[in-house]
Amino acid sequence: MLFRCLPARLTLLLTLLLTSAAFADTGETLRILPAELRLHGPADSSLVLVERFRNSVAVGPDTAAELISDDPRIVQVEGRRLIPVSNGSTTVRLKNHARNAPVQQVTVTAMEQPTAWSFRNHVEPVLARQGCSSGACHGALAGKGGFRLSLRGYDPERDFFTTVQQQLGRRVELADPATSLLLTKPTMAVPHKGGLRLTTDSIGYRILSEWIAAGAAGPADTDARLERLEVSPDRVLAAVGTTQPLLVRAHYSDGRSEDVTHLAKFTASAEAVASVDEHGSVSITGSGEGAVTAWFSSQIVIAGITVPWPNSIPADVYAAAPRRNFIDDIVLDQLQQLQLQPSPRCSDEVFIRRAFLDTIGTLPTADEVRTFLAETASDKRDSLIESLLARPEFIDYWTYRWSDLLLLNGNELRPDAIAAWYRWIRQQVSTDAPWDRFVRELVTAKGSSIDNGATNFFARHQAPEDMAENVSQAFLGLSIGCARCHNHPLEKWTNDQYYAFANLFSRVRAKGWGGDARNGDGKRTLVTASSGELVQPRTGKPQPPAALDATPIDFNAPGDRREYLADWLVSPQNKLFARSITNRVWKNYFGVGLVEQVDDMRASNPASNERLLAAAAEHLVQHQYSLKALMRTILQSETWQRSSEPLPENAGDQRQYSRSFPRRMLAEVMLDAVSQITDVPTEFKNIVYSGSDIKPTDAYPRGTRAIQLQDSAVQSWFLQTFGRNQRRITCECERSDEPSMVQALHLSNGDTLNGKLAAPDNRLAKWLASGMPDEQILQEVFLTCLARQPSPAEQTGLLAELQKAITPEERRQTLEDVLWAILSSREFLFNH
Repeated sequence: MLFRCLPARLTLLLTLLLTSAAFADTGETLRILPAELRLHGPADSSLVLVERFRNSVAVGPDTAAELISDDPRIVQVEGRRLIPVSNGSTTVRLKNHARNAPVQQVTVTAMEQPTAWSFRNHVEPVLARQGCSSGACHGALAGKGGFRLSLRGYDPERDFFTTVQQQLGRRVELADPATSLLLTKPTMAVPHKGGLRLTTDSIGYRILSEWIAAGAAGPADTDARLERLEVSPDRVLAAVGTTQPLLVRAHYSDGRSEDVTHLAKFTASAEAVASVDEHGSVSITGSGEGAVTAWFSSQIVIAGITVPWPNSIPADVYAAAPRRNFIDDIVLDQLQQLQLQPSPRCSDEVFIRRAFLDTIGTLPTADEVRTFLAETASDKRDSLIESLLARPEFIDYWTYRWSDLLLLNGNELRPDAIAAWYRWIRQQVSTDAPWDRFVRELVTAKGSSIDNGATNFFARHQAPEDMAENVSQAFLGLSIGCARCHNHPLEKWTNDQYYAFANLFSRVRAKGWGGDARNGDGKRTLVTASSGELVQPRTGKPQPPAALDATPIDFNAPGDRREYLADWLVSPQNKLFARSITNRVWKNYFGVGLVEQVDDMRASNPASNERLLAAAAEHLVQHQYSLKALMRTILQSETWQRSSEPLPENAGDQRQYSRSFPRRMLAEVMLDAVSQITDVPTEFKNIVYSGSDIKPTDAYPRGTRAIQLQDSAVQSWFLQTFGRNQRRITCECERSDEPSMVQALHLSNGDTLNGKLAAPDNRLAKWLASGMPDEQILQEVFLTCLARQPSPAEQTGLLAELQKAITPEERRQTLEDVLWAILSSREFLFNH
């Protein structure tokens, strides 16, 4: 509170001082970015940055430093921009600095050649930067005002035609460039519904006007192609209230590089940490980990932003913190960098409940809690972890989680097919099948949908495009669906890559049931044909079949193309495969993925701790893709075993695992917990089909738990209310943990909780019939629901209420009220 009352200037100064103290090691050095620069032609000027570094991390610009050129006849300096003058080489250095201060080597070439703006590499980026080719403007499917561009310029050939040749060339006037609609519309010289997009003194206007004046050359096969983007600095350690400029350079196939900061589009991944303007100037707004993405010509590059909290925590706090494995080492390094204090280890009561819920989706019984709490062995937590990984409930729980991922939904498949697919998944989980084998067998499945349940993946997704999109989403965490129509607007995947990937599935064929979920027996036989290609609508031709970012295979290559796909997919060199499943498992145990959301593993959505995700994924690969091995390492880590109680020094943390983050139980786990505590099973008798068509089912006998359900179409008002995964699309967003008034009313007045509490033969009735005294019943209630004994205050207050009961009926009613209060409490509903 004292810190919040400080004046703004003093607060900023204190934050800067604390940041400096936390990261002081070898002192600061100055660097000029980039260290070497080649300028090609009279228009190729470039921004440069003078940046302060601690080791390899940038800590802010030196705004006072002045740059000078050793030879102004070759390069002139205008503020932070270098202007080429004539061919040659020279050095740019810091004025009034020692001779050993950093310098920049600059080479200038091609000054005798006229500037040649490229439609592909300059005009298209200008149109994209100004929003002309965005989805809200001319990049929309139908275009705007009769003018249609490809989204963000993914199709230069078509865009050149519509810009220069369509409508008798009205948009580009070669004889009088200034009257071209391409210039007069965005500058508002003539009315433009899109408003002002260009000013006549902007670099964008200069590029368009000079390109038109030079003859408006179109894209050619000989154009240099963008190979990579580079952002400087790519890693920044900053303090709240500061700003950081970014420099973006494009590197082309002909060896040239250009400053494209003025043509790039910038976005920030965490506005609460850092925001960015259109010029690439980053404003630091809060503590945490953030990132800024620069987009140019269908490629992206990311700069990471680290902003420590304004805490002053001694280094020995981190040195003394307990560590079990690499997870703890990496997390503690990150916490020290961010000045977040780790919470202490959780209690045994919290540990056993958390371990049961996270690992097997089931509450521990009162006897299991007593036994664990009474155990004195130093390795008792490890022993409990091993026992959980070996329990049958582990198989139930993880079969259910993978059924969510693979979309086992009775609205799409017949009951026999659903049952066969569920059995296949369960078999994989029960044998701890390595994840690479699990996925390989699924992706390459053939044969009968009943004998080999894995083939139902291709019954669920019958078009090659659907197969490609769901394989990518489920096993790589990549949503490539946008690239079906155009280049992906948020990622590097192109329309060509999409159809090359989808063409790997073009020869998948099936005989038998056609996919109507209401009719037929669901039996189909999956085979692969020896011919057949998927035609790309944009070109009218098939793309050579290829995995994402992989070398294409020949159209006539023998064998099942899916075998080639599987080899690529599960290869240790395919980092996305291990990262994706590692992130899914991580979120199950921590409530927050290293990448959020877990289905969004695109490069422009970086991990909160990239080093940790890389190490955890490598750990999975080294253990032959055993998910149990990964789970064991997570459970044993001190990071997972931390208390959820926040400290003043980590209360603001939501992504860095300085403490455990409470999360509401899954809908299915919550329903099973209520059924387990009351000893009143939930009955599942009906399947709900689309259109509210309800049909009875006998597939789930009394005693079936929610996490044993095979089909997401099983009727359950409770599960629907609390946000179970509907399994309609491959996305964790199908599951919701958002609170709602309907949920509160259902707990308060619904028949699930109240009906089970009032059941005449429930667990409460058995406790009462056994003659247990009130004190013992209260202990049983708390151990069964919360895995802990009641506190003295709770015990005293509740016993006082029970003593007011005169008749057995009143005593039971009071105990029902006690149990209802606990079962509707946050402590019960949340895994903490």
